[in-house]
Amino acid sequence: MANEPAGVRTTLREFFALERDVLVLSVAMFAFSLGFQMTSRYLSEYMFALGASAVVVGLYGSFANVISAVYPYPGGAISDRIGSRSALTLFGLLSTVGFAIWLVASAFGGLAVPLIFVGLVFAQAWSSFGLGATFAIVKQSVEPERLAEGFASTETFRRSAFLVGPLLAAGVFVAAGGTSTDSMTNPQVVSAFVVVLAVAVAFALAGTLAQRVLYDPAGDSFGKEFGGVGQLVADLRDLPSELRPLLVADTLVRFANGMVYVFFVVVVTRFLEVGLSLRLPAFGLVSLSPQAYFGILLGIEMTVALLTMVPVARLARRVGLKPVVAVGFAVYAVFPVLLITAPADPLVLAGLFAFSGLRFAGLPAHKALIVGPAEAGTGGRVTGAYYLVRNLVVIPSAALGGALYGGLAVPGTAITGSPTLAFGAATVVGLLGTAYFVVFGEEFRPAHHAE
Repeated sequence: MANEPAGVRTTLREFFALERDVLVLSVAMFAFSLGFQMTSRYLSEYMFALGASAVVVGLYGSFANVISAVYPYPGGAISDRIGSRSALTLFGLLSTVGFAIWLVASAFGGLAVPLIFVGLVFAQAWSSFGLGATFAIVKQSVEPERLAEGFASTETFRRSAFLVGPLLAAGVFVAAGGTSTDSMTNPQVVSAFVVVLAVAVAFALAGTLAQRVLYDPAGDSFGKEFGGVGQLVADLRDLPSELRPLLVADTLVRFANGMVYVFFVVVVTRFLEVGLSLRLPAFGLVSLSPQAYFGILLGIEMTVALLTMVPVARLARRVGLKPVVAVGFAVYAVFPVLLITAPADPLVLAGLFAFSGLRFAGLPAHKALIVGPAEAGTGGRVTGAYYLVRNLVVIPSAALGGALYGGLAVPGTAITGSPTLAFGAATVVGLLGTAYFVVFGEEFRPAHHAE
């Protein structure tokens, strides 16, 4: 691009909102998201291979919800206090340690599953502790009216990793012996996942180094010193009024998703057992195990997300943020029941995961609705407080979903749990949240908002 006119370069930079700090953040997001998506989307399958039950997997999902609830607020407060550069470096190192614990867990026999829980305490540090820092960087680097597009740029990098990571994992599963449409054996799953984890450690180290060296802390805005529980209560009480209906609806939708999210991979690999077999002119007959095909499905999902995210963010400037967020909520809500009732057909699943990709198109607008009303210097704490409330309520969702999925009887009724019941119940809860937002959700308009 050296000979490209400056005006074109400027236009491209403005279009993607890639100011220096946002660009560095986007690169770090790619590295950490690549590592986390290669691993987290397969952890349920890994735990089943190690002998865990559906109830234990559900408890793991709820433990992840605990971390998601507890980490963002102190992480946002730390970021506001010490600056985003130092905070994200610390959180990146902690995440690297978490991936490393997962890497060695399978060598400890009966302790492997408990070590997966321990590893999560560290592995989720960058994405959860660093949540407020990432929001604050975008807010301080992008004009208020372009917040959705600013988040679209970071989300595009992040979701690119969501595309590449599962495809890399699928390649590892193929190399490990999953080259038929039959499910892989448990030892094959374990050995393949160890390789995936080694790659995740490498990318986490690279992401930590990149953000430490390249990020310019001069633009950081520092808030006041953290005032303890009293400040937390004040921040929760003073959440902008625009956020309250969004928070209620978002909590319901995320509770629904949390009931079944950890079981998406298990539905494909063990419930439907859908692999892929097709004949390609240059390669002959290609057969993929359900484990490998799940990575392809995630790649399809992220391809749709990447193709729609930036155009939808630009559309939100014309139609408003609320309609875009509502559509995303609706896709979140209906996907579980569509997946669990789908025929065991690889093409049908490909279409369903492509549809699921549309839920990510509304995420930049959703993030803009969260951080947009925050006052300068409080973006990290506002974001952290919002996610603290949402994620605290969502904590039991995976445990409930695991109990229903594993066949727990519903007290006082003749209903016995099953995968179909768990996924159907999730859709009902998600639709309630979507309807609430459509009726009560408010629009954030930067032109009327005083910074």
